[in-house]
Amino acid sequence: MNARFHNFKPFLRLSVVMRKLGLIGLFCFLGVVQVFAQRPETIRFSDFEAITQMENDTLYVLNFWSTWCRPCVAEMPYFDKAQKELESQKVKVIFISLDFKAQFDSHLVPFLAKKKLYSKVLFLDEPKFDGYIDKVDPSWSGALPATLFVQKSKGIRVFHEGDFTYESLISQLNSLLSTKENEKD
Repeated sequence: MNARFHNFKPFLRLSVVMRKLGLIGLFCFLGVVQVFAQRPETIRFSDFEAITQMENDTLYVLNFWSTWCRPCVAEMPYFDKAQKELESQKVKVIFISLDFKAQFDSHLVPFLAKKKLYSKVLFLDEPKFDGYIDKVDPSWSGALPATLFVQKSKGIRVFHEGDFTYESLISQLNSLLSTKENEKD
């Protein structure tokens, strides 16, 4: 009986090797997935200000959020859905992460790989929040989530502190888009 199983030893060794390679392959695959996941561009506040000063026909929806903010994470699908639905109307959603720089690779990048967001994500690398909060909007307490709707060419600059439901977000966007349409006449 030993002789009969002796012939299978090379296959058993091959099986062990394949299992080890399988784990290595899995880890390599997971690494590739993370490489191809959206990796946010790092910006400074001056880059943010440049977005708000763009003279074009796009309504920018700049949502300040963080991975540790539950209401922020809960409303993200609403913004993504609105981006897809209103893209032809020149609406551009940009998520601006206020996560801690030390957690960029350990929290933010894996979060984005898991969420697979449609909208653009930027990472604001400004350690002193109190240095720019009033520049975003004087009424902003610094609480998250917060959203700035801006289209400089039409004089639109509306700030909202707090979370949105999908319905309230669409209502706000439709109101601003109708403002855009009225100013064309």
